[in-house]
Amino acid sequence: MKSYHEELWMEVPIRMDFVNITQQVEEIVRESGIRNGLCLVNAMHITASVFINDDESGLHRDYKRWLEELAPHEPISHYDHNRTGEDNGDAHHKRQIMGREVVVAVTDGQLHFGTWEQIFYGEFDGRRRKRVLVKIIGE
Repeated sequence: MKSYHEELWMEVPIRMDFVNITQQVEEIVRESGIRNGLCLVNAMHITASVFINDDESGLHRDYKRWLEELAPHEPISHYDHNRTGEDNGDAHHKRQIMGREVVVAVTDGQLHFGTWEQIFYGEFDGRRRKRVLVKIIGE
């Protein structure tokens, strides 16, 4: 069994957004030379997420509205976490909802997706560099 990994660096200029990283992950899978196995894509920060869904702008607007309703950024005093001097208590909750990582099968050297599936980086406390781990294992 072989193993290969790379890190993607993300810097989203606004507080919350979703970035389609499917093409970057597909390129890393090609570079790995692994034909059959598993690909892990993991947000390496506690206020960011990786998830799979459709790349449809209305859905993304719906997600942002829904997440803000579930865990609004303000009032900042609403979160005990923010008493430490932070202002990102909401971002931790949003990450918990959207998930930390995804695993996608690799078949014949390609990500083995269902219809319309794409991989997204979800940012909930933007404006600074964060990383995403892509690790492929297999033969």
